[in-house]
Amino acid sequence: MTDSIKGATNGNGSDSRQFLLQQLFVKDLSFEAPNAPVTLQGASGEPDVKLNLRHSSRALDGDAYEVVLHLSVHAELAGKTVFLAELDQAGLFIIKGYQEEERRQLLGVYCPNTLFPYAREAISSTVARGGFPPLMLQPINFEALYAQAAAQQEGQA
Repeated sequence: MTDSIKGATNGNGSDSRQFLLQQLFVKDLSFEAPNAPVTLQGASGEPDVKLNLRHSSRALDGDAYEVVLHLSVHAELAGKTVFLAELDQAGLFIIKGYQEEERRQLLGVYCPNTLFPYAREAISSTVARGGFPPLMLQPINFEALYAQAAAQQEGQA
């Protein structure tokens, strides 16, 4: 799968900047329901669901970058784990011709934004296959998270 996501030309028709999503893939996926079938037999109340989210990126050969969105969803009810779903949704991106700050922003905002809908669907279907109602994760503002992390780094410097 190769999609041209974003590009600019330098005036003579050739691309000076490229941002391509080359491949999507699940790097790791796990699901645990340690207290099933008890938790599947109509326990009263809504579970407390906690989402932990982070992303990482690494440079590969040439202009290729692997970006991984790490999600962990833990549902608890009355102090017992209902389920735990963990996913590493990854993508291979080509980033060429961008300045360092632009590249960091693409890796920290646009790439995770691209990966999140796939991660959300994978978590939802995995939870449903585990016998629980599908879990719909709310959209995430990766631009705000990136700005917050940048502000924290400036504060520590």
